[in-house]
Parts: sequence; structure tokens; C-alpha cells
Amino acid sequence: MKYFIFIFMTAVLFSCTKESIRKNAVNSGNTETTKSNNVINPKIFDLINLNYPGLEKAKTLYEANKQYEAAKAILEYYRLRTNVVNPSISLINVTASDDDKLKADFALENRFFVNNYYEDAVKKMPHSLMSSGAINWLFQPVGADNEYQKQLHRHQWFVPQAKVYRTTQNEKYIQSWINVYKDWLVKNPMPETGTNTTTWWQLQVAERVMGQTQLFEYYKNSTSFTPEWFSEFMVRFAEHSDFLVKYPYPDGNILISQGSALAFAGVLFPEFKKASEWMNTGYSILDTEVKTQFLDDGMHFELDFSYHISAIGDFYEVMKLADANKSIVGNVASNFKVYLRKAAQVVMNFTYPNYFSNAASNSQCVPGFNDTRQSSWSRSVLNKNFIKYNEMFPDDNEFLYMATYGKKGTGPTRPKAFTISGTYILRNGWDRQSTMLILSNNYSNDAMQIWSHKQPDNCTFELYHKGRNFFPDAGVYAYTSDGSNSEREWYRQTRVHNTMTLDYKNITNAKGKSLAVVSNGQADIVATENQGYPYLKHRRYVFFVNKTFFVLVDEGIGAASGTVNLNFNLCEGENEVVVTTDKNGAHTNFADGNNMIMRTFGSENLTTLPFSGKVSYAPGIEFNRKAYTVNMTKTAGQTARYITVLYPRAQASTALINATFTQPFQETGVALDVNIDGKTYNLNCNL
Repeated sequence: MKYFIFIFMTAVLFSCTKESIRKNAVNSGNTETTKSNNVINPKIFDLINLNYPGLEKAKTLYEANKQYEAAKAILEYYRLRTNVVNPSISLINVTASDDDKLKADFALENRFFVNNYYEDAVKKMPHSLMSSGAINWLFQPVGADNEYQKQLHRHQWFVPQAKVYRTTQNEKYIQSWINVYKDWLVKNPMPETGTNTTTWWQLQVAERVMGQTQLFEYYKNSTSFTPEWFSEFMVRFAEHSDFLVKYPYPDGNILISQGSALAFAGVLFPEFKKASEWMNTGYSILDTEVKTQFLDDGMHFELDFSYHISAIGDFYEVMKLADANKSIVGNVASNFKVYLRKAAQVVMNFTYPNYFSNAASNSQCVPGFNDTRQSSWSRSVLNKNFIKYNEMFPDDNEFLYMATYGKKGTGPTRPKAFTISGTYILRNGWDRQSTMLILSNNYSNDAMQIWSHKQPDNCTFELYHKGRNFFPDAGVYAYTSDGSNSEREWYRQTRVHNTMTLDYKNITNAKGKSLAVVSNGQADIVATENQGYPYLKHRRYVFFVNKTFFVLVDEGIGAASGTVNLNFNLCEGENEVVVTTDKNGAHTNFADGNNMIMRTFGSENLTTLPFSGKVSYAPGIEFNRKAYTVNMTKTAGQTARYITVLYPRAQASTALINATFTQPFQETGVALDVNIDGKTYNLNCNL
């Protein structure tokens, strides 16, 4: 209903201004000298269906060999048409943020914004592409990976520049766009056959198409948007769209982006002869992918949280597009929501409680597992997504809770298991003072591959308490697998995650398995395992005792011999984080009284060794942190068994903790006693 109200209001407002727009277009035509036909790209007349309603004048002019006037008439038609709506933008009260203005003004200097890459990060100043008086589209900053080149050709600064033009009406912004895009087209022609990995790769092309559907609306009434440039723009737009039809990506998030771009191209430009082909191809791709790319538990199959959220967003946008243009689209997207509810629930359950605090606007609100780019999902960005989910599913009180920052609806506190994708959440509430542990145990055939979005880190975890993540995931410092892989490989090491290794080596299998998700009154319990090595299986139990503290039981099972390493990578804090090797653990001393103590006990003698760790919340940015490993010598046939207590406390260093197993290793479960400051907790789990 919101979409129909939006369309109605737009039509009413447009009808009020239609006559003034018509006069402006006519006046512009009266002062403009008719130009030669040869300034028009003649291909436009092969691409546009001149029999389309509203193009009668253009058809007559074209048949009279007045190509310039015909192109001008088509442009006028587009300036005045009201039967097609792009719901992703509104031309009423357009606003441009400070960031938009920065990107737009830097672009005037040929400093083009590429996400996460700056010459001066403090000033948010992008790198200059000028070389010997010309734009060097092959430029790559020193030390940057190949992701820079890929993103550069997505033209991420064009839409912000268009918004600034729309708010200022300063023609220098559209003139910059035209000149830069012309230069790009000359220097980056479409390959005669196939794709490449930078300029004409499916994701780059799809991103450009999506941007151009917005650029056209922002710029089409400008005096600089001349018939000759209009004809060139339209021909190149069709070239991009045909490319996407011809070269479908095999699978994954890129294919979703490709389908979305084709849907937008076909729906928003129905005057093209191939518009139906673009639209039908796009929606056909999306209809297939919405059923296959999300696993049965709702998680996107690439297990990258960034792509997961983006994929839902793409489907949301094409559903809005279909609702706003039903006369063109029909009901092709009507079943998408059936598959998206569980996907949206994943986002809700993965969100940390600091989402509900204004003070968390610049902190990480989602876990950093696999290739997730945490910096992309700020509190405000997440909220925009939850508003979308609430719009899609108005009957769901949990989405209402997230969309309103907890002011309405209800938030779940029960244990949540996504057993297909291998993610488990234990929490005691949603406000910033709450506690939450999230464990990741992938099942993946490609996690060992350097290019995979999944990392070889089975049974790793993050632990949030009162606004602080005490065990943040290593993250992804280098996103691309092209060129030098040293940085990417470092962050993908199993030992730099909070899990078990054998002789510090990376695991060789990611075959995560769920064993139990239960509550017994005293504790919520998750049990998982992974056959990480041919002869060593890692089983991990997580007990959330009285919804207050955590106890981990780790068992290295199998015939392998060597040193079993239990690795812990802590939060930042040079002076606040203290590794206590003599006590096989660590504790924190933060002045705010929000601290954690970690103690590990074993079935055999333990040795604890500190090492230098790192964490990255955004590509190209890293921070030092402390880490340590608790080692046990394992003989063939012996099971290495650890108990680790993770206990929140204002003064963590003062806690007295001990733990022992109360039964020998059994395949059917575990039993143990944990004593904290004189109180004993009898814990057990039967599988």
C-alpha cells in the first residue's frame, strides 16, 4: 500500500509541475539551434521502439530524416513521462549528505571515490587518477590489492555527484560526469567476446547499470543533458544491459546483482526493443536464485554476512520496483517474500545488543566471521534494513522490535541455532548491557580455498558483554585473492581465530556438524564438532550458565599425535588486556568496570604461550591485539580435553576459578564441575 500511495503522491505533485517542465523544455528547444544529424549516435533508433505510445512525434521526425529532432523528441518524452516509477529514488526534496558533497567535489579534481581507499583518510580524500594531463584508468594505489581496480570501475562517485547537482543545480557536476564517463567509455571499450576481471566483469557492469537508472532521473532535465549526449548515453546503457544478458555469472551474490540490474533496466526503460528480454531475464534469474542461494535455515550460502544483507536488499528493491510498475511487470516477484523471512531473521539474530545504544553508532554491531565487512553495517544502516524487513513482514513483532530500536514489539532471548550454515547464538537480552556469544561452525567444500568468502575457522566464537566484544573475529584485511595473498592468508589462518589447531596448522576440512542445542534450566548449551584434520576431530560444548557466564569444553578426538593448541584472540587494549601464562588464561582491566576473566584447565599438563595478534574491521585497516594459545601434548589415541571459563566481572583479576572433569571422555556427552569463588556448578550435556 505504501508504494501505491507514493505513486499517487508523485503523480499529483508531478501534474502540478508538468506544465512548467514542459515550458522549460520548449523554451530550451526554442533557444537551441537545430544541429546536424551526425551529432546523434544513430544506433539509438535501432534500439528504441518508436511505435511505443508517446513516441509518435519522434517516429515522424525520424522518418523525415530529422534524426537530431527525433532524438530531441525522445528526450522530451522521457522528461515528461509519468507512467514509469523508480521507487529507489525520489526527486522531491532531494538531499545530499556531507559525504556526498565531498565525493562530488573531489570528483571535479579527478579524485574518484573508491570505498575504503583514500590518499588522506582523515580528509576522506580519494587518490588522484591524473597522470600526464589525462585520467589513468589503470591506476592502483601503492599497497592496494586488486579490489581497488574492481571498485573503481563501478563508478561509486557518480550518484553522489548527481545528488549534489540536483540540490545545487550547478552544471559543473553534470559536465564532470559527462566528461569523465566519455573518457571512460573511450579507454575501456566492451570486450569483443567474453568478460574480464575489472572493467567488464558482471558485477562492475551491474553496478554501473543500477547507477545509471538513477543518474538518468537526476540529470535528464539539465541543459547539459543534450540530445547528442542523450543518444550516446542510451546506446551505452543498452550495451551494458545486453552484456548482462549475454554473460550470466555462474552463481552467488554477483548473479543476484546481475538479475537485479536487468530487472531495473527492463522495467524503467520499457521503450527499448529489448526491454522485455532484459526484464524477463532479470526476474527469471532472481526467481531461481531466491530459492537456491538461501539455505534452509535462512543464511546465504556464501556465509558472508555482508553479502547476506545485500542479497536481501536486492530482492527488496526489485519487489518495490514490481509493485510500483505493476502494469509493466505483473506479479513476477510475488513469491519472493516466502523465501526472505528466514533470511531476515538471520540478520536480527546476528545483531549485537549495542545496536540498541546511541553510543554504538561507530562500533561493530554484527560479527566479523568470514569475509564480512563489519564497517559497512553501522547501527543506522542496519536500522534501515530492519525497517525494510518490518515493511515486508508487518505481522512479525520481532522485526518491529528491531525497526523501532526496541520501542515496540518483542525481541527473542532464547538460544538460536542455524544448523545448516553452522551459526549458534546464546544471549540473555537485547539492551546494551546484555551478553551474547555467537559461534561459527561452517560446513563448506571451498573454505580452504584462498578465494572463498568462508574461512577455515570452525568452532570459532565472538563474545559480547555490556557493549564490548572481548573476542572479535580476525576479520578480512585483504578482500581479493588476486596478486599477492600474504595479507589475506594471514587473516585466514585457523590459529588467529578462537578455536583449536594441531601444531598451529590450518585445518584441512570445514565440515561443521551440530550435536545439540538444549536448555536444562541451569544452562543453555550448544554442542558442535568438526573433523578439521584427517586424524583429529574438534568437539566444542558451550554452556551459558544462568545466562551469566560461559564455560567451553573443547575435545581433540582421534589418532593424531602432536601439540593441540587452543587459541584465544582478545580485544584491543595494550595495557587493559593481560595474558597470565602461569594461570593459563588472561583477564582485562578496563576502567569502566566491564571486564572478563579467562581460565583454562586440562586433562593433561598445559603450557600457555602469548603471541601477537591482529584484527581488521574493514579492508586495509588493522589493529594490534594480544593473543595466546593453551597447548597440550597429545599422543595417538589420547583425547585432549580442555575446560575454559569466560567470566564477566568488574575486577576480573580477583576471581577464584577452578574446573575439573567428573567423568572420562565419552562419545555420548560430557560432565564437569566448575567452582567460582567457592560456588560449584555441576554441568553436563548428553548427546
